[in-house]
Amino acid sequence: MLAVTDAITLAELTGLAEGRFGGLVKAVVDVGRGLMVVDADMHADEEAALLEDGSRQADLWGVNLYPDQFGTPDFIEFDSMINIRPSQGNRTRAVDDPAARAAVEAVIARLVRP
Repeated sequence: MLAVTDAITLAELTGLAEGRFGGLVKAVVDVGRGLMVVDADMHADEEAALLEDGSRQADLWGVNLYPDQFGTPDFIEFDSMINIRPSQGNRTRAVDDPAARAAVEAVIARLVRP
């Protein structure tokens, strides 16, 4: 597992993808703190690490990153069990709120470098 607070290169993401799942990297983005954790078997493991580090549950969203799709809409897949939060109005594995999706995308765009 790797905490990304400043930046990660696309080459590094590609290496992580090849080392674990082949084509994707699981990530949990903290939209409140502007960081993410990548490269674990499960989003729940990344979520737990962020919660232990002081993140707020409401700020954490799970995604899958597809390095070979960088620069396209398919780069970020909003699909994680940790996203199911009826108490926040999110009843699916996606991120249903457009503002929350935009916040996740903004953090990823700032942290992932070509």
